[in-house]
Amino acid sequence: LPQRLATLAAAAREEAWQSRQQLQAQRQEVAQLQEQLSRARQDRERWASALQRAQREALEREATRGAEQARQQELIRDMKGRLLELLREKDALWQKTEGIDTPMSSPAPRDTGLCACCHKDFRLLSRRYNCRLCHGKVCHTCSVDVGKKGRCCLLCYQQRHPQTT
Repeated sequence: LPQRLATLAAAAREEAWQSRQQLQAQRQEVAQLQEQLSRARQDRERWASALQRAQREALEREATRGAEQARQQELIRDMKGRLLELLREKDALWQKTEGIDTPMSSPAPRDTGLCACCHKDFRLLSRRYNCRLCHGKVCHTCSVDVGKKGRCCLLCYQQRHPQTT
């Protein structure tokens, strides 16, 4: 019996030691989990404050964008109004000048080195064009591109297209 009791006592000591080891391991695991929980709470607080800050900034940007859009719409409205004023003014001026006859331009001299309209001297960089209507020589500034037909001088173009002036 004493040997059996000694064996049981040794087994109980071994079991108690293992239980202490398990308890200590579980305490360490609980400590690690509490530390992770603490870090997770800190992260949550940090993310929550970052989210609030981002939402606040988004609202501020939206307010700024709304104000800018309102200013742009007002500017567009003003520009449309000004455009209408200018169109009315153009129409009034066109009606005033409608009865005025524009004098016919005389054909420009053919073999000169000057522009028929502005009398600028043709040089290496100032190109000379022949008007397709009056066949005068004109510079780039005094001519109008009429597409595949070529170029013509401003006077001939204005005579043919009076509504564009």
